Amino acid sequence: QVQLVESGGGLVQAGGSLRLSCAASGRTFGNYNMGWFRQAPGKEREFVTAISWSGGVTYYIDSVKGRFTISRDNAKNTVYLQMNSLKPEDTAVYYCQATVWSSWTVYSKSGYSWGQGTQVTVSS
Repeated sequence: QVQLVESGGGLVQAGGSLRLSCAASGRTFGNYNMGWFRQAPGKEREFVTAISWSGGVTYYIDSVKGRFTISRDNAKNTVYLQMNSLKPEDTAVYYCQATVWSSWTVYSKSGYSWGQGTQVTVSS
């Protein structure tokens, strides 16, 4: 299976910023829309944002719109998440994954297994 490795998380005060990275193995990264998901303690994993395979189109859930920016570099097989103006409610483990456009669900046919995620903790 191809793998996804997330990094860049940490502890930050409310209002601070973090930049997450997700590196993918395999040669087909550029074929897939990619998304970021997050899971807070005691809650189900939720979709946060996605970027089209070309990088030309992005989508955000309302709660992060204007604060988070997703981008990708297909030459490096990497997708990024710039998070600004962080809030305590953004605290979660963040994961990247291939994503089905408009349904914002996981594209299981990509073959990507879930990575270990990266912990983001925002203190008030």
